[in-house]
Amino acid sequence: MNVLLLTLMYGFIAAPDALSSRLQQVPVELTQPRSLQATFKSVSPKDKPPVDLRGSCPTVPVALTDSDFGPGTYVLQAGFAEGESLGATYSVPAEAFPIRIDIMEALFATYNATVQTTTHWSVTVWDGTPTNGFQVASFSSDDLILPHLVMPPGTSGMIVSVLVDPNDPEQIYIYNDSGMNSFTVAFRIDQHNQAGNPCISSPPENMNAFPCTDTSGLDFPNENWIDAVDGAWCVCGSGWMTFQQFPGICTPSGDWVIRSSYTPVNCSTDPVVCCFSDDSCMDLTPSDCDIFGGTSQSDGTTCATYVCGSGVGACCVESTGNCVDFDLNTCNTVGGIHMGEGTTCATTTCFPEGACCLNDGSCIGPVSGDDCIAVGGMFQGDSTNCSTSECPQPLGACCGPDWCLEFSNDDCVAVGGTWQSAGTTCDDETICLPSCPADLDGDGFVNVNDVLAIVSVWGSNTSDYDIDGSGEVDTGDLLEVIGAWGQCE
Repeated sequence: MNVLLLTLMYGFIAAPDALSSRLQQVPVELTQPRSLQATFKSVSPKDKPPVDLRGSCPTVPVALTDSDFGPGTYVLQAGFAEGESLGATYSVPAEAFPIRIDIMEALFATYNATVQTTTHWSVTVWDGTPTNGFQVASFSSDDLILPHLVMPPGTSGMIVSVLVDPNDPEQIYIYNDSGMNSFTVAFRIDQHNQAGNPCISSPPENMNAFPCTDTSGLDFPNENWIDAVDGAWCVCGSGWMTFQQFPGICTPSGDWVIRSSYTPVNCSTDPVVCCFSDDSCMDLTPSDCDIFGGTSQSDGTTCATYVCGSGVGACCVESTGNCVDFDLNTCNTVGGIHMGEGTTCATTTCFPEGACCLNDGSCIGPVSGDDCIAVGGMFQGDSTNCSTSECPQPLGACCGPDWCLEFSNDDCVAVGGTWQSAGTTCDDETICLPSCPADLDGDGFVNVNDVLAIVSVWGSNTSDYDIDGSGEVDTGDLLEVIGAWGQCE
């Protein structure tokens, strides 16, 4: 990404020299930061049974920063040491718990980097705060499930965007066991691209990625956190501290550019049917039903008309395309698909059809979910269409002047790279080598050995030696060799 503003400022005057390694504030202006998608396929939830979502539960975005994570000016916190964490605590209404954490994001940037940088990172979630709450989940990049943060040379920004696969039965739940009506998300730099010596020498500014704060001022000193490393010259302190607790000469000038979102588990406060293991029935709110060990049913149900254990629910009859409210045995008898006790045909879509995103980034549809899965696609939901569905584009090796990263074709073109096709990877060390078709023996030079190779199959139609594609190894191919004489470039 191009640099629009390159101004270096230090957040404080260093005395002694050891202080110069603490957070050094570098204003940088970024074009649109890219997003590094990191999706958990399996996580360990709290040791309680997951709670089914009931009612219409909207996702709630939360952030301390006023940044929109888009193009603009940010403050890169250079000097942020290997092993340090940046975090933000978000308040949640007590009645919203339990909640499911949906996404966690933080902005990192480079400033005039002279090399491609690779940063190992972790993300951790607390019920409450890091000092007085309970750790719920923690995960680290391994470049297998969760990719490391890899950024090209130059000045650029990247949003580490972490989410749990929505189809995974195990999610990140927070039950407010801390009683603090809040949760905290923190990102840690586990390994810099090139680490310095904490509190003595900074991680080289032009060889590492660092977290960012916003430029509008520090609005939440008690909700922004840093976990500082320890050392003989670490005069700013060590361990978890809020910005309010962090010494003034060390405190960043803005809020961390971190955001998250959560979904309340039980949105409805109206009583619904609550069925217990003995098939008894009580009208309770979903949260009360969970407390008493029951199973909440659909919104609008009541024990006056609902029979727990009866199995009555929507029955989708594929042969006719119709839906009827039957118990499980009756539905099976007529060859239907039972959608679960308590469901109704009035609120059930039996045979959804919509857009289907294929592995090559194209879209087909409308098709059924089963048909989409059968061709290896990703079903986008009922009534969706290809004109409004943004299908993920396949990744492939993108070759730059002196770097290789795995991007989509569009992103590769946008950064001036050369895309090598879908499915290619930078693990192939030859993927970005220059093409040199006249180098027939592959030694990196076009010389007499390649002339002899042409002569050895003269007059044949051997494709590897038919450089000009004429269908025959002849004078044209010999001229191609002579024209490319010397070292391959």
